[in-house]
Amino acid sequence: MIVAKSFLILKRLQMQKLIILLFVLLNLQIFSQGNSAAITLGSFSPGATDAGFIIGYEGGKYIDQNFNFGWSIDWFHKNYVDKTLVESFNEIYGISGGINELRAQTNLHDIPIMINATLKFPVAPRAKIYVTGAIGAEILIVDYRNFENPDNNELKGAFDFNWRLGFGGAYNIGPRSEILLEMNYHNSEPSWTYEIETPTIGKRTFERVYDMSGIMFRAGFRFYY
Repeated sequence: MIVAKSFLILKRLQMQKLIILLFVLLNLQIFSQGNSAAITLGSFSPGATDAGFIIGYEGGKYIDQNFNFGWSIDWFHKNYVDKTLVESFNEIYGISGGINELRAQTNLHDIPIMINATLKFPVAPRAKIYVTGAIGAEILIVDYRNFENPDNNELKGAFDFNWRLGFGGAYNIGPRSEILLEMNYHNSEPSWTYEIETPTIGKRTFERVYDMSGIMFRAGFRFYY
């Protein structure tokens, strides 16, 4: 009897959660007025590399002219020498010309995929300031040199959760379009471990951590349709 009552209570709670979820989704569909799309270009300065060019696309829904939510994808590319890895190689295997710098050459493609929300505050008839936040996943595709034969490349993927907070300004250039300027902080640290074995040292395990946290400056256009 007690088990049966507990089961009924659990089912009622699940049904209530389902009803609440459906109610929220229904209201979002009712109050959503349309779609929005934005294209952004800018500079990103993660901890792992020097600053570089970043391009992004954002799509979503807007409740009204001051609030929209949606998703975004960005692409950041950098070809660089991993100085942290060079220091590790120099410490363990010794310095032998520029071979360790060649081993640490890295070709990096960073692709953050996120869901976001933006809240705007009018400050003039055609101008607004806004705050924005996002969470999601970081996909890192790394083309790096083989330790034993640095002339050969190897491909590796790494993943991590990410988040982003920022603020900016938008100016209406038409009834359904605006230009925007934005600064935000992006946080993520994808990593993986791998083993290297040499006759003199033996087997060693290295962890390559890519600090993709840093400041981002962007400009772009947003369209409502």
